[in-house]
Amino acid sequence: MNPIHLAGRGLACSLGLSVEQALATLRQGGSQASQVTLPGAMAGNYPFQGIPYSQADWNERARELVQRVAAEAGAQPIRDGVLLIATSSFDIGAVERCATQMDYQAFADKIAAWLDWSGRVHVVNTACTSSLNALLAAQALLRSGAAADALVLGVELDNRLTLGGFAALQLLSRTASQPFGAQRDGLVLGEAVAALRLSTRDPALWKLAGGANVVDGEQPTGASVRAVNEMCARALADSGAAADSIDLVKVQAAGSPGNDAVEAQGLREAFPVLPPLVSLKAAMGHTMGASGAAEIALLTACLEQGVWPACGHEMDAELGVGLAPAMPQNVRRFMATILGFGGSHASVVLERA
Repeated sequence: MNPIHLAGRGLACSLGLSVEQALATLRQGGSQASQVTLPGAMAGNYPFQGIPYSQADWNERARELVQRVAAEAGAQPIRDGVLLIATSSFDIGAVERCATQMDYQAFADKIAAWLDWSGRVHVVNTACTSSLNALLAAQALLRSGAAADALVLGVELDNRLTLGGFAALQLLSRTASQPFGAQRDGLVLGEAVAALRLSTRDPALWKLAGGANVVDGEQPTGASVRAVNEMCARALADSGAAADSIDLVKVQAAGSPGNDAVEAQGLREAFPVLPPLVSLKAAMGHTMGASGAAEIALLTACLEQGVWPACGHEMDAELGVGLAPAMPQNVRRFMATILGFGGSHASVVLERA
């Protein structure tokens, strides 16, 4: 099989409107979350990691962000390739503002039109794992020879339905995201638009070696130790990598009291010697369906340029794991995981080409 290269990346998130802006913000210690006020039974202020880009019209803001991020990833020459749109909220923010009607096909058509896309278009919605599963779908297409180029586009933008739903489930922190933290009390949500351009004919520094998605619906809003363990084993097998060849694991670890503990136990069981761990949720929030693509875009850039997210909170010693305080040396191969609603556990392995 031809290698599948990560030939381009683009990112807009709370840290900035490009990968370079995000790196610069990380170098300065990160960005301050804004506060969102919710009414009703869960009334109060919640931290939120929004994209620092203002535009009164929801659709126009989304269009400008999508076009900016796709251009940064170098999507223009492959507009006849495969486009995989990964999202969990679609354009519900526009629906809330009476700027459109809920129509999933119209959403896909709208984004394709924004990018002047002439190739195949697919939409992937598996909640938080959407963009990792879009990567796995792109991998299958490129491995089979059905396509030579693909763009995975994660889109997760401001809306009240997601915030209200997570607040009603009592999953949101009112303070800050503390992955694997002793005082963790919930998630901090965020916005992101991220693009990963994959190619079998455009060599690049990183390549997608393999991955896996495991579904365990016993806990529809939470992770499963067995599924985390199986996800890691399948991803390693698909990528042809041994557990001891993984130099770094980008974990989900969003600050959930229950899910962080489950993930920690699953990782301890999956790796005889646990590699260094990193979470990007405290830096950019949990960006739902866009999180896999957004965090891979940022992490690969961090590894290339020697930037590391600050971790200012105390780790929970009872979990038996912790986040690496500094960048590990000579990271050749890393695993990136996302755990989501509906029992989806997804992981991919990237390695230096």
